[in-house]
Amino acid sequence: MTERAAVERIVRELHMARVSGDLAGMCRLFADTGRFEIAGASADKPISIRAQGLTEFKPWLAMMTKVFKLSDYHLISLVIDGSRAAAHWRVNIFSKVTGVTVPTELVDLMELHEERIQTYNEFFVPR
Repeated sequence: MTERAAVERIVRELHMARVSGDLAGMCRLFADTGRFEIAGASADKPISIRAQGLTEFKPWLAMMTKVFKLSDYHLISLVIDGSRAAAHWRVNIFSKVTGVTVPTELVDLMELHEERIQTYNEFFVPR
């Protein structure tokens, strides 16, 4: 498999795991020593998560899958440069806490090493 095809497959697998709430599916895509960052804004406050290593960010992924349900996934663009990828995507995010669904724009910047996500930066904003 070409590097480009492998990167595209991993990005799509990550998004499908996120949309389906598949925690194990997400975790198996990340390197054990990976870096994970999310930055964005909810309706009323900024949100920022930073974790180093799978053991540190797995609880964040677990919380996200427990609290938020994603639907109406649409990949707008995917740019791949060697082992790096930038994905622009949209989903509706339903909060099981508030009961509110928010259409959301997301951009993922990631770098892979040995077919695992080594660095992951996600930026999001409600539409």
